[in-house]
Amino acid sequence: MWNNSSVAKLNLGQKQKAVSSERTGALGCVGWTIVILSGMFVVLLFPLTIWFCFRIVQEYERAVIFRLGRITDRRPKGPGIFFILPCTDSFVKVDLRTVSFDIPPQEILTKDSVTISVDGVVYFRVSDPIASVANVSNADFSTRLLAQTTLRNVLGTKNLAEVLSDREGIAHSMQSNLDEATDHWGIKVERVEIKDVKLPHQLQRAMAAEAEAAREARAKVIAAEGEMNASRALKEASLVIAESPSALQLRYLQTLNTIAAEKNSTIIFPLPMDVLSHFMRK
Repeated sequence: MWNNSSVAKLNLGQKQKAVSSERTGALGCVGWTIVILSGMFVVLLFPLTIWFCFRIVQEYERAVIFRLGRITDRRPKGPGIFFILPCTDSFVKVDLRTVSFDIPPQEILTKDSVTISVDGVVYFRVSDPIASVANVSNADFSTRLLAQTTLRNVLGTKNLAEVLSDREGIAHSMQSNLDEATDHWGIKVERVEIKDVKLPHQLQRAMAAEAEAAREARAKVIAAEGEMNASRALKEASLVIAESPSALQLRYLQTLNTIAAEKNSTIIFPLPMDVLSHFMRK
């Protein structure tokens, strides 16, 4: 008598056999008959059919072969020369080189309700030729559309300040999202970069006015701090001069020397320091 565990094991075994037969590209009796007839046709017309049986792919290419609509061996052919049956086989070339494309400028509304225009560039390559042919109709075009959508989704969760200051973090976030989404397409996203962020002209003028006001405020603060430091220095100098009367005489002579070095037409009438000290006491 069969129990539930035995039935489950039997169903699992049947499913595994079906999956393995599907992966190995089982053609069935009719399929093998057609393949044998095609092989006999190639042998009989060998001098002519040899030009249709051998194909060559470059070092950076791989060929995905379909035999009666099924992928043979579940592995791509190439690089170099390989053999196909002209009546039953067809193949698709897949380029493994890194491809770059520009993301068109996207009008995006940021988290703080600011409309900006952002564009970028994406670098990707085909890592699994079988998946890029069998799992998606056009891997290149699908990746381009997904990159535009991902750019909108990622930047829609960022503030304007984060978009302007954290481009590298946004690029890494886009790369991980794209790589995860295109993994079952056989696509490997290698790099994503944000090229340019364009702001509305009104916002640019407002930001420029804000930056100018901030710079003027800092300049006034720095000037006030300089005046305060100069006042403290003058106070200390006056205390030193008050302690030594000869210091005032030396400072007076130094001032005269400075004025005379400028070669101007200023006329100076020196007065004795005793006279000045008399007026200062009054």
